[in-house]
Amino acid sequence: MVLQPPPNEEHIDDQMLKVEVNLDDISGEWLGYVMDLLFESGANDVYYTPIYMKKNRPGILLQLLCHQDKLEQIRDILLKETTTLGIRYYPLTVFRAERQFRQIQTEWGPVTVKEGIYNGQVIQRAPEFEECKTIANTYKVPLKKVYEQVWTLLK
Repeated sequence: MVLQPPPNEEHIDDQMLKVEVNLDDISGEWLGYVMDLLFESGANDVYYTPIYMKKNRPGILLQLLCHQDKLEQIRDILLKETTTLGIRYYPLTVFRAERQFRQIQTEWGPVTVKEGIYNGQVIQRAPEFEECKTIANTYKVPLKKVYEQVWTLLK
């Protein structure tokens, strides 16, 4: 069974902003909280990279992608919820492969599989992790076994 792709035209070039800050004086616990806030406010992607800053201090490069209309909200979160005093942002183009979703019936129930489509061909497949995790926990089977069955049924 093929489910409909999400209504967000993921297969087109998308104009976005890359936003970044360097942080050398923030708790790792806060970073998870900030990431949640950024996603809730409309960030498309948020990630951290360890870096070395002035005076050879270890730090974190927080980077995210968002649309222009989310920048003010993102800026507010970064300035209010982190220790940064400055934010860099610049435009970039993001190309996303088209996606479609299939539902595979396993012996424990359905699992959604996301497929990446490029030039009309499936280039990537991935079972939805949270669904596989729920099945593994509910039926007390190894997560690996759930994945193996999904991959077998996809062949």
